[in-house]
Amino acid sequence: MTRTGSPRLLREINDRAAIETLLRSGAMTRAELEEVIGLSKPATAQLLARLEEDGMVVRTGLRGGGRGPRAQMWAVNGGVGHVAAVALTPELIDVAIADITGSLLAEHSAPMPKDNTLRAFRETVQKAAVLAGLRLDALSHVVVGTPGAVDPATGHLGFAPHLPGLVDVDLPSTLRELLGTSVSIENDINLAALEEMSSGKAVGVRNFVLFWPADEIGSAVVVNGVLLRGVTGGAGEIDSMQIPGGRYGDQVDNEAIMALAATHGIAASSGVEAVAHALSTGERAFLSDLARRIALGLANVVCVLDPELVLLSGSVAQAGGETLCDLVAAELLELVVPRTPVQLAQITANPVRSGALHSALAVAREQVFGLPQRS
Repeated sequence: MTRTGSPRLLREINDRAAIETLLRSGAMTRAELEEVIGLSKPATAQLLARLEEDGMVVRTGLRGGGRGPRAQMWAVNGGVGHVAAVALTPELIDVAIADITGSLLAEHSAPMPKDNTLRAFRETVQKAAVLAGLRLDALSHVVVGTPGAVDPATGHLGFAPHLPGLVDVDLPSTLRELLGTSVSIENDINLAALEEMSSGKAVGVRNFVLFWPADEIGSAVVVNGVLLRGVTGGAGEIDSMQIPGGRYGDQVDNEAIMALAATHGIAASSGVEAVAHALSTGERAFLSDLARRIALGLANVVCVLDPELVLLSGSVAQAGGETLCDLVAAELLELVVPRTPVQLAQITANPVRSGALHSALAVAREQVFGLPQRS
């Protein structure tokens, strides 16, 4: 490396360290930033002046208190980039808009129509952007979480027959054209797993499986800290796994859980309602039978992968709580050699949309600041 290149490279490294620190910690004084990134007072002052001139940071007021002059606060300029996170289900299009700091600017949702799905998708994202005071082309990146998986070779959405308006097109290209900005598509349960890795039960866990019964039916597999997607994007689609008696998804979907509950004298309009009722009334026989069905599918995954942890996510898992987790763990011990713990996923509020938001922010921050994406 030449001498003329070295100071520039060092400045870029220091700038990225400062931006990353401010994104992580929020507004800070120069002295606080200086202490974290290890630069001298003059070097930190020059860095902040340079980033302010480039529009990357802004002054956010003064910190008072104590004796002496009040200190200037600095923060990342949220307006340098904006992202959208979209969670798709057969029933709903759910959108959140945030600036590049992660501050939520707007939320908007609309029913998923039976036809004209792509038009409804664009209109819903556009409405959310308007609520945030933005145009669609102001979005740096959009991440869409959807059931099924996009085949990287064709762009077609597979494993999602319940989204007929989205399956026979090159979906990534189509959505990019519709929105006029960069778009990536990720399996919904993979996004829930990423969120658990970011701020949930899987922080620091290198190998785990997240399983989502009933309303989604699928799993996400993380190996050595990286999501396993497979050649066609279908890794983890446990729904279509074959077990004695047929397709595994038919044993743990919403209708199957309601039917199982009925055999135990529990009348319910959904699997969530059935599980919640059983938990509140102490109907252990139904919960044990359900746990046995869940464990039957998980056993095949655990035998192959031998993960550190299994997480149960989704509304049915949350309704069953730790009781259902303990029952699944006990059933799993009867089926496999590994003694894999089974725990309840921690992220319960919009885990798919939250995961999509973090993924979109990672892409936008790489585009704008050069910060490396992390799995």
